[in-house]
Amino acid sequence: MKSLINSDNIRTDGFTKICAFDELKEQVGKRFIIDEIDLAVFKFEGKVYTLSNICPHQHTKMIYDGLIERGCVVCPIHGWMFDLKTGNMPTGGKGLDSYETKIIDNEVYAKIFRKEIKW
Repeated sequence: MKSLINSDNIRTDGFTKICAFDELKEQVGKRFIIDEIDLAVFKFEGKVYTLSNICPHQHTKMIYDGLIERGCVVCPIHGWMFDLKTGNMPTGGKGLDSYETKIIDNEVYAKIFRKEIKW
């Protein structure tokens, strides 16, 4: 299940409210779409991480449904691993976009950005 959020939830510091902290379950991802940006949000060891929900391998939108192993999320389709903190692959390669996330008054906020495509 995905949650749609529009830009009306943007704070003056550029962070967008995603959900209540209590809505997230430990080691279980949740999908959100904010202004057409597909996100996977995870609670792991009491901290919240926000990553792109789109696997770079074949562009599937299932990262939120991945398993958490050793601080990484594993794509449920292809098995690729991405660090929850950075979005990078454990080998050091670039993987998923990672969004700065913070908790304010039990609400989860992330600094969402659009990826610029340079032709």
